[in-house]
Amino acid sequence: MVTIRLYDTSARQIRDFAPLRPGCVSIYLCGATVQAAPHIGHIRSGLNFDIMRRWFAYRGYEVTFVRNVTDIDDKIIAKAADQGRPWWSIGYENERAFNDGYRVLGCLPPTYEPRATGHVTEMVEMMRGLIERGHAYEADGNVYFDVRSFPGYLELSRQDLDDLRQPSGEGETGKRDPRDFALWKAAKPGEPSWETPWGRGRPGWHLECSAMAHKYLGEAFDIHGGGLDLIFPHHENEIAQAKAYGDTFARYWAHNAWVTMSGEKMSKSLGNSVLVSEMVKQWRPVVLRYYLGTPHYRSMIEYSEEALREADAAYARIEGFVQRVVEKAGRVVDPAAEVPPAFAEAMDDDMGVPQALAVIHNTVRQGNSALAADDKDTAVARLSEVRAMLGVLGLDPLDPHWAGESGGQDLHGVVDSLVRMVLDQREAARARKDWATADAIRDQLGQSGLVIEDGPDGPRWTLGAR
Repeated sequence: MVTIRLYDTSARQIRDFAPLRPGCVSIYLCGATVQAAPHIGHIRSGLNFDIMRRWFAYRGYEVTFVRNVTDIDDKIIAKAADQGRPWWSIGYENERAFNDGYRVLGCLPPTYEPRATGHVTEMVEMMRGLIERGHAYEADGNVYFDVRSFPGYLELSRQDLDDLRQPSGEGETGKRDPRDFALWKAAKPGEPSWETPWGRGRPGWHLECSAMAHKYLGEAFDIHGGGLDLIFPHHENEIAQAKAYGDTFARYWAHNAWVTMSGEKMSKSLGNSVLVSEMVKQWRPVVLRYYLGTPHYRSMIEYSEEALREADAAYARIEGFVQRVVEKAGRVVDPAAEVPPAFAEAMDDDMGVPQALAVIHNTVRQGNSALAADDKDTAVARLSEVRAMLGVLGLDPLDPHWAGESGGQDLHGVVDSLVRMVLDQREAARARKDWATADAIRDQLGQSGLVIEDGPDGPRWTLGAR
């Protein structure tokens, strides 16, 4: 297989990817903590790793992709108390919102999507092993990880333990060292809890992922992913737990950058979040995918309406080319068996989507030139390449997900019939030289988001940029 290269956070450099098992790749992605509905910053992580997964699959790997759901958390419990609702109803409602967000933006479903609350047995087993090995201890019904017992602690984030400040949360009493972190939290009145050998309580956030990764991917797996903000403490603590337990754990660490607003990470606590459910009312989901998925996964995205308009216009140019070639060919053109070498080279180099996208737009320009020269065969060949490349990025406008079939029906034919009726009226006005009426019809269609182009074969319509 061709060598794929990835930036490994733990090594602070790009490394050749060598899988544990030839022809297979295993990925664990820290998924949603479901205390609230997702904003576009949340969904970016799932989208970036969806593209990574698609590229590994294109390169011939069998991909096992695990994305967890954290459905028990301090914030979920606090919100349930504020709203007078069961904690599990808060989690389930927002888990569905996250899945709707992933689906509407074209993310493939994970191989496994485990919930934290479904794996308490595995967590208890891991805690028992850590206590037996001298890496954890019980105090006041809590179970803590002894950070000084693990020499490799903080190697991922490259901090100094003596400078580390990790304050205790409410009820986290009996720590031997203030920097020790909770594996298990003793039960509080009115809060959810599970029975363990150390009393009733609930899991700590970090323990959940270590236990679930072990359950679904074994003692060692290829890639662990997540947002930059998870490097410390979450991923650092995951490593400590898993390796102290005896696992090799992740061999590569991949972290996506944030979506920012005014230079700050998009966050509900800052009041600057943009919910996916609201964004898809203003922008087509495929445009949101283009906007969030085409910058390099390690680059920050500064949110702005202008940037979204630019993404809309850029994707509309691709769609227009696809539609014109299909009309010229009189049939749907299948994707090429292979993407162009320049596209593959860009994707192999740390998922270089911006460079790969440049290849797509260059191919579109070549195809448009062929159309202008009435060279149908070349235009069809370029479209075949474009569809293959867009398919890897999850952006092919002819894919059933974007063509309307995923919603249960394809509305393009219905819209086309309605627009054709209006265009026939415009043609009749032009035939009688009623230019004012013809222009008014064109302008009215334009206000509806349609672009009308007059050509030798008559008028045609496309969706325009907003």
